[in-house]
Amino acid sequence: MKKIALFPGSFDPFTKGHESVINKAIPLFDEIIIGIGINTSKNYFFDLEKRKKHIETIYATVPSVRVTTYQKLTVEYCQEVEARYILRGLRDTNDFEYEKAIAQMNLQMSGIETVFFMTDPAVAPISATIVREIARNNGDISSFVSLASTLKE
Repeated sequence: MKKIALFPGSFDPFTKGHESVINKAIPLFDEIIIGIGINTSKNYFFDLEKRKKHIETIYATVPSVRVTTYQKLTVEYCQEVEARYILRGLRDTNDFEYEKAIAQMNLQMSGIETVFFMTDPAVAPISATIVREIARNNGDISSFVSLASTLKE
């Protein structure tokens, strides 16, 4: 049985912190699905297709990584794509406490385990919320987002 993991998020935008989590997970899984969750009640800064294309461009040469979108509970999507693991990144203890509660509820609902990776220290301070604010004010986000220019196309 293939070891498939889902890395869920809105990825508005997909930062170097997200990238560090995926890069650590690649050797451990047969397939990693980066799942862009769609929440119709949320207003995103970057267009869904731009976010998807941006991530696909980053991992264009990595056959074990694919990018999808979904609009349902994450554990339901895991079951649909046969992912037995959920990947999550942790920057600090605040992230851990928040993610731990979600992981425990997901496990109870579905039996799907969550695997946590610490982001690399160099990218741990990067927050998608802050990056969005920089972009919103026409600032340069290239230090925080690989191939940032693909988000502007």
